[in-house]
Amino acid sequence: MNRYSYKNDPAVPPFPDEHPIFVFDAECVFCSGWVQFALKHEREAKYRFLAAQSEVGRALYRHYGLDDRDYEMNLFLEGGRAYFRSAATIRVVAGLGFPWSICRLFLVVPTKWADTLYGLVARNRYRLAGKTTACFVPNAETRHRFIL
Repeated sequence: MNRYSYKNDPAVPPFPDEHPIFVFDAECVFCSGWVQFALKHEREAKYRFLAAQSEVGRALYRHYGLDDRDYEMNLFLEGGRAYFRSAATIRVVAGLGFPWSICRLFLVVPTKWADTLYGLVARNRYRLAGKTTACFVPNAETRHRFIL
């Protein structure tokens, strides 16, 4: 995967990136539920969320060598770095603050094991939680946290 900055890629439209960004499958009930969980528990409101199905989301997936039609892998951008699979998920959860910050300990689990578990859930996410016919839409209270 191309871990170089998307800022140097003319194929990625400009977007506000001064906050950490979680790119998620907005048609997946499981993924949208995860975003709602993060919105509820993240007290600092530092995260921004971006639908993988959006123009910017698809461009970021292509930039990092991901399939821009199958959003099985989440993407987390923080501090100029891109994180994928389990590392992305663990970093987002740990960043929610106490008591979730203890999840940072999972970063010591070998990546191969953590990504295997992540892959199992990701491949079965529609079977586990379903798929919507429309992308997740934030409410007026949280809309400022989304890159639209």
